[in-house]
Amino acid sequence: MEKNEQEFTRVVEKYKSTVYSVCYMFSKDREELDDLFQEVLMKLWKGYRSFRGEADLKTWIYRVSLNCCLNHQKKRRRDGEHVPLNVDVDLYEDISDRTLQTRRLYDRINRLGLIDRALVLLWLEGMTYEEIGAVVGISVKNVSFQLYRIKEELKKMTI
Repeated sequence: MEKNEQEFTRVVEKYKSTVYSVCYMFSKDREELDDLFQEVLMKLWKGYRSFRGEADLKTWIYRVSLNCCLNHQKKRRRDGEHVPLNVDVDLYEDISDRTLQTRRLYDRINRLGLIDRALVLLWLEGMTYEEIGAVVGISVKNVSFQLYRIKEELKKMTI
């Protein structure tokens, strides 16, 4: 295995749950989740050699993942097609109380607009407002304002 491939494999192992979380936030079912996950990994692989390290690796992975998922959503709305692929993790089949609560939260979040979903995802992942601003390309003050607005909107939603 080539050195670049080995490095990329280590990066994927370290950040696969990050990529999976982003994809989960933007998927409607298991098949779409698998498809998005595979698509993001392909985009990361294609861009990995040109990654210059000007941004933090985690920030770059979030940005690529989010952009890929947002573009997929736009394309799905346009033509409605997707290809089922397979990954060996399945949050859709877990029926524990915690998973059910998480799924309810994600159901509410999925009713938000695409950018609002991205902001919530990054916040739920524990990123600072500075990191969220860097990934999304907005100011820290705007991140704060948008998250407050989104939280209020989520509170008003019914199941």
